[in-house]
Amino acid sequence: QVQLVESGGGLVQAGGSLRLSCVASGSIFSINAMAWYRQAPGKQRELVAGITNGGIINYTDSVKGRFTISRDNFKNTVYLQMNSLKPEDTAVYYCNAPTYYGNQFWGQGTQVTVSS
Repeated sequence: QVQLVESGGGLVQAGGSLRLSCVASGSIFSINAMAWYRQAPGKQRELVAGITNGGIINYTDSVKGRFTISRDNFKNTVYLQMNSLKPEDTAVYYCNAPTYYGNQFWGQGTQVTVSS
């Protein structure tokens, strides 16, 4: 089992910044990547950014140039630095960890609200 705990969400004005953190614990040796997803009201959950154990990074097009994903393997933590936030970034953000066994784990989510 892997436990994921997110933090760093909140309310920010458009153009502002937030940094989300996700700390992993438990069977972290089984994790092969970490990612951030988000789900806005009435919409499907979508991948925002991901980073593999080898350091390969990908972003959804709408956040490229504004968001940066990074990880600190010593702290078992993945971060999402979000700059130039827009109202359409408002969503619950979830940390995700797929494993080598084919399953995946989710955090409880953290709310990000961007006011116009």
